Amino acid sequence: MSNTEEAKNSINLLQKRMRYDVMGRDDVIDLILIALLADGHVLLEDFPGSGKTTLAKALGESIEGNVSAEEMSSFRRMQFTPDLLPGDITGVMVFDPDSNQFHFRRGPIFTHIALVDEINRTSPKVQSALLESMGEKQVTIDNVTHRLSDLFFVIATQNPLDAVGTYPLPIAQLDRFMFKIRMMNISRDAELEVIRSWGKPRKKCDMPKVNVEQILAAREIVRNEVEVADEIMTCLVDIIRGIREDSRCLQGASTRSLVQAVPALQAHAFMQGRMYVNAKDVQELAPALFPHRLQLAPGTRNALDVVQDAMKTPLEKLSRSLMR
Repeated sequence: MSNTEEAKNSINLLQKRMRYDVMGRDDVIDLILIALLADGHVLLEDFPGSGKTTLAKALGESIEGNVSAEEMSSFRRMQFTPDLLPGDITGVMVFDPDSNQFHFRRGPIFTHIALVDEINRTSPKVQSALLESMGEKQVTIDNVTHRLSDLFFVIATQNPLDAVGTYPLPIAQLDRFMFKIRMMNISRDAELEVIRSWGKPRKKCDMPKVNVEQILAAREIVRNEVEVADEIMTCLVDIIRGIREDSRCLQGASTRSLVQAVPALQAHAFMQGRMYVNAKDVQELAPALFPHRLQLAPGTRNALDVVQDAMKTPLEKLSRSLMR
């Protein structure tokens, strides 16, 4: 079996395990796996009780950590509150009277999959500590740098309606997230299945777990072997420029969004069984990639409309150019 086939099997196994544990969220599961493959992070905008913890836990429990001197947990949940301090998530130096030395006690951020619940409930200082870790995959305590997991993947959540006592993320920090996903209510049939099965013994998933090294290997294959034509990159740049020139938008998407878009499109194509990116990948991922990065003009409420309008002409040009 080739390395590419092994990578596809690993991601398919992750997908099956998560779909087994989480009902009615297939589209969200796919986006999360795309972000995982593309080495990005995800912001879930959802209502309480929508299954975000179950979703993140299902991913964490599907991953088997590699054996190392300092064992890394597969999944940790951090509840953000107004009184939280940066050291509560990154870790602190603790004095050991027996050895008469300080030792670093690792915080919950030392994990493969991190669920950050209600990220807008804590102070900007804590938010910044998390976002620095997301970007650098390391934390610095007392001038000593500590590496995080190479897989380190954050699923953050926020409530879209309850704004009392919150610290909304500014655009510059929202830009760190590859996707912002709005979790809509699941279908009627899925909700019926949830309440029918609730509290009843359920067979534990007997499918094998996926090793961290397998996921990292799949990332490398996606990054290096899934082809992205120049026409695709031109289309992305034209979409971004169209967004920036729209009068409904005070601040458009950043260049970082383009840099993140390329591996996301590669991961989407890979999960569709292709080793090349096409126009359909751009059409399906742009609504999750760009709207949360925009600052809208007064009176404009829906960033998705701005993105979809900016997509029309570049996608038409792309479709024509790829047909030649």
